[in-house]
Amino acid sequence: QVQLAESGGDSVQVGGSLNLSCVVSGLPFGDTCLGWFRQFPGVERELGAIAGISDIGTTSYADSVKGRFTISKDYAKNTLFLQMNNLTPEDSVMYYCAADRLACLKTGATFRTTDYAYWGQGINVTVSS
Repeated sequence: QVQLAESGGDSVQVGGSLNLSCVVSGLPFGDTCLGWFRQFPGVERELGAIAGISDIGTTSYADSVKGRFTISKDYAKNTLFLQMNNLTPEDSVMYYCAADRLACLKTGATFRTTDYAYWGQGINVTVSS
């Protein structure tokens, strides 16, 4: 059974940092493409891509987070990470990790939600001023 379990969500102040984690089980981690998505502010059940990482570790980022967020993974721990720096109130939404063996690109992973078969339950991030 495939499971993705996020952790690390919290409430922080503007300019603060958080490191989200997503433990992946039930998939061959080294062959799996991974992504982070987040809810569009004010729009339920509509997600936008933040970052993707391929099976070999290449990465891709949405323009809105380039330079502030870093996606990475730990093969030994089967864990995906999202380091988020310089957070703003606009980053206050639900975040989701996603996995699929076919979503990899030469650079990172696709940004289409329909390309991912497996999703975490979501985790909340709150940034206050």
